[in-house]
Amino acid sequence: MVVRTPPKTHLTQRAHDAIFSRVHGGNLVYNTCWEDPRLDREMLDLKADSRMVMITSAGCNALDYLLDGPAEIHAVDMNPRQNALLQLKIAMIRRGDQEDLFRLFGEGSHPGFKGLLNELDGQMHPFASEYWKAKHYYFQSSPLNPSFYYRGTAGQMAWIALQTFLRSPRVRDYVDAMLHVQNLDEQKRLYEHVKPALWNGLVSWLVRQPMAMTMLGVPRAQIRLIETQFPGGLTGFIQSKLAHVLTEVPFQDNYFWRAYLTGHYTRSCCPNYLKEEHQPMLQSLSSRITTHSTTVANFLRENPAAYSHYVLLDHQDWLAAHKPQALAEEWQLILENSRPGTRILMRSASPVIDFIPESALQRLRLNQPLADALHLQDRVGTYGCTLLADVIA
Repeated sequence: MVVRTPPKTHLTQRAHDAIFSRVHGGNLVYNTCWEDPRLDREMLDLKADSRMVMITSAGCNALDYLLDGPAEIHAVDMNPRQNALLQLKIAMIRRGDQEDLFRLFGEGSHPGFKGLLNELDGQMHPFASEYWKAKHYYFQSSPLNPSFYYRGTAGQMAWIALQTFLRSPRVRDYVDAMLHVQNLDEQKRLYEHVKPALWNGLVSWLVRQPMAMTMLGVPRAQIRLIETQFPGGLTGFIQSKLAHVLTEVPFQDNYFWRAYLTGHYTRSCCPNYLKEEHQPMLQSLSSRITTHSTTVANFLRENPAAYSHYVLLDHQDWLAAHKPQALAEEWQLILENSRPGTRILMRSASPVIDFIPESALQRLRLNQPLADALHLQDRVGTYGCTLLADVIA
């Protein structure tokens, strides 16, 4: 049976946008970062005097960048719940108990989380404290939801997708094998065996649903970019990206996908902020990270300075489609608050970023060879392209 996607009308598009705004305006969306900081740090080349502006997301990468010792990291996000997550991670690092930190964010559950919150009282912003008191059950493990990594909208969608995929015994065996795989040849052999079961009609239908993409944090603007610029549309894009992750980059240290496949990390396969050897440095430098619940443009208007680094993730995909004037204004503010040599890192769902205003492009020196080479090594593998640029005088 062929499952056809209903035709998109103006009404359905408006409904999708409304649902996206509602979901993202009232929920934690990202419970872990889905950008590879190993590659970011190579591209950014942070120094002791670096002053960074970045989008918070789940905060994992802000802590990873901190290991390079920059002077300041300003984590900016319109969603205060994302900043609350970073504040909780920082508070737990400062508390200094590696076992409790790893139980929370390594294992994804902690039966004593409510007690920990009492100890952390006054260590986070009031909004963050109240948010985690209300959402304490996010770290409770139950048969219906065993892990924090299946909480928040992206986590809930990962849980639904996992249950859908794991209906197939072949896929269950494949997931178990991938968690112990040792080399790329083995990965490729396993993938060819499981591919027919992985992309059955039900799964292909699921990934085309607007609500599924909304819960994963993908706005309609990005879906449209993918559908118009990638062969095979959204399904072809996801199949291609998943094939890259499963066959082209080593899976042994791919903690991004491990978290959603298993609900937890391991001591050897986890973000750097969870590794014991990094705790002293993170504790000593944690005050260099500040969080701001606003837009990048508003932050720059209210905190003018000569920043050295910007990490913009993919939010300009949405600005380009919905608010081109705001996109132009953001670039103007970025350039006004940069110095010669300021480095800008961003990503897109599109294979090519072609929406940067011409006036901004004239001030940028692109380093596309490095960005393209490292893009191929990305352990996450969900973006269409990576852009790296330096501001010139």
